[in-house]
Amino acid sequence: MALKSINPADDSLLFEFPAMDRVRVSDIIGKAAAAQTAWRQTSFPERSELLQAAAALLEIEAKRFGRLITREMGKPWSESEAEVKKCAWVCRYYAENGADQLQPESVPTEFFESYIACRPLGVVLAVMPWNFPFWQVFRFAAPALMSGNGGLLKHSSNVSGCALMIEEIFRQAGFPENLFRTLLIGGERVKAVIDDPRVSAVTLTGSTPAGRSVAAAAGAALKKTVLELGGSDPYVVLADANLETAVDACTFARFLNCGQSCIAAKRFIVEETVADRFVELLLEKISKLSMGDPLTDVNLGPMARRDLRDELHRQVLNSVKAGAKLLSGGKLAEGPGAYYPPTVLDNVRPGMAAFDEELFGPVAVVVRAADQQEALTLANQSEFGLGAAIFTGDEAKGRRLAEEELSAGCCFVNDFVRSDPRLPFGGIKSSGYGRELGSVGIKEFVNLKTVVVK
Repeated sequence: MALKSINPADDSLLFEFPAMDRVRVSDIIGKAAAAQTAWRQTSFPERSELLQAAAALLEIEAKRFGRLITREMGKPWSESEAEVKKCAWVCRYYAENGADQLQPESVPTEFFESYIACRPLGVVLAVMPWNFPFWQVFRFAAPALMSGNGGLLKHSSNVSGCALMIEEIFRQAGFPENLFRTLLIGGERVKAVIDDPRVSAVTLTGSTPAGRSVAAAAGAALKKTVLELGGSDPYVVLADANLETAVDACTFARFLNCGQSCIAAKRFIVEETVADRFVELLLEKISKLSMGDPLTDVNLGPMARRDLRDELHRQVLNSVKAGAKLLSGGKLAEGPGAYYPPTVLDNVRPGMAAFDEELFGPVAVVVRAADQQEALTLANQSEFGLGAAIFTGDEAKGRRLAEEELSAGCCFVNDFVRSDPRLPFGGIKSSGYGRELGSVGIKEFVNLKTVVVK
């Protein structure tokens, strides 16, 4: 079997890599485990220096790496370059803060000394998606390597070029030869890697079904997991909100990366008294979005694959059939590439695909709520719980509702949801469990070891 990278802008074949056989995979796992055994003995300053080197390389080569991202999965080049620079940020963040975050924590007891030490678990397998092919990997890899772990990357087959480039970046930065390796295998072979006793833990970013499968395999092997899964993020717009600010944030959050993000704004839940004006402003904003060759100056490139585009179109058609109102877009683009126009659905209600399912593409969904309470009820009426945002002119109310009422792992007031190296990131319910990033994320794959001295 071969892993193929298809340019979604013109359907051309970019790369074709033969899948690794079981012997080679086993050899790579063994070498990674051996490299990690030595790496865990290195000092924090040594690890920090290499992470800084990786950050510098990412910054210097941001345009080149960004072009690779764009060619493999279709996002506009400017967004790809920004993604690479964000990877440099997370490397620098943990290079500068990781040592302090992993210091032993003294706990007063009747003993002479008692404390909690953070020690690495071993080799962590990362099963990663195509939508942010650099960022998703580095946000796991930077804290994992800083804490003394090794890494194995099983990336999406359509971004294998990015996967191999990331491995090369760590190599060029000076990390040990086999500490971070890419496995070119299909998804059906992930369980065998999880079962390997030389693999200590697993992290996955991807769909909810994929998360359930990986969690089941890791659970059977009694291995730690962190899962960042799908989302149907509600953006609640209350009657007292600044609508221009809300529409700007909602539009950016829905159409960034052609809407292909777990934390994209998926459902705009708007109080009825301001819904007509919100929709008017939204349509005006969306009409200015440009779509085309992602290597040029456009807002939207193609979706990552044709099958993903076709599935999104099915969801749109089913929602319209169920009573949603199509205000713009909603038609398959002609010609080569996996393009789908920016689309707006109004009058969406529970029971429709656009409300109940995750729409992974450039489709804005407007849900009208009678009042604040119904808006919050509709926001939480989802199996997902990754991100949520609320827009209101009352900051204190916004803070209270974000903290107490919205069921999600990341809640923003008067701004769009995003990940940040300084803050924990993750979800609840069918959006997964565990946290990445921040001081919390770096401790997900360490042994919190109790040490007592009498």
